Amino acid sequence: MLETIELQTPAGESLTDLTERIRAVVRDSNVAQGICAVVAPHTTAGLLVNSGMDPNTAADVVAELRRLVPTRVDFMHTYDTPADAAGHIKAALVGNSVTLIVAHGDLLLGHSQSVFFAEFDGPRSRRVLVRTIADA
Repeated sequence: MLETIELQTPAGESLTDLTERIRAVVRDSNVAQGICAVVAPHTTAGLLVNSGMDPNTAADVVAELRRLVPTRVDFMHTYDTPADAAGHIKAALVGNSVTLIVAHGDLLLGHSQSVFFAEFDGPRSRRVLVRTIADA
């Protein structure tokens, strides 16, 4: 089963918690045991699993990526804007997919784990592809 999650991201850089939306896709798939592949088909966005318990975690992740890869004008590729070029680098560091275990019809995540969509060049209309695959 392949589903698409649509979202509108805010300006700049942000993390959006998609855990409940992905869980809903898994529930609707009726897959009891298997895997759930989640893909962001964008070059200036990514996906990551991190703590959703403390809202400051998301702010820290965004701030640290901004520190590691600041928006600047001396990137060799400037297809769109300096923010776009920095977004490509940040997305390469974060990655564009996560694979999660499905057990008993739900995502098997740790106590404080959440799945985040990482936007590095917003605002944008984005989509996330979710594929749930049952064990043989």
